[in-house]
Amino acid sequence: MSYDPRMNNKENDELFEAILALETMEECYRFFEDLMTIKELQSVAQRWHVARLLDLKRTYTDIAEETKASAATISRVNKCLSYGADGYSMVLRKLRKEKD
Repeated sequence: MSYDPRMNNKENDELFEAILALETMEECYRFFEDLMTIKELQSVAQRWHVARLLDLKRTYTDIAEETKASAATISRVNKCLSYGADGYSMVLRKLRKEKD
């Protein structure tokens, strides 16, 4: 799978380079606090939490209860896990490998 080429532009490249330059959790918190509103960050974090729970084969009901995510959000993340650019799955695999 590959990512949507419509995402490829100078602004995104510069943003991703900035993210790749972050080295510590504190740097991440500081950068994202400046970059995003609290609500935006909460939404992104919620989607990541949903992806992790879906990867663990948790049910939609369990995920909704734990994350307070809507069925639409859970479904969207599940669609990305199944048919997306493999971004969620790639990072989940990397994190599992680091734990081992």
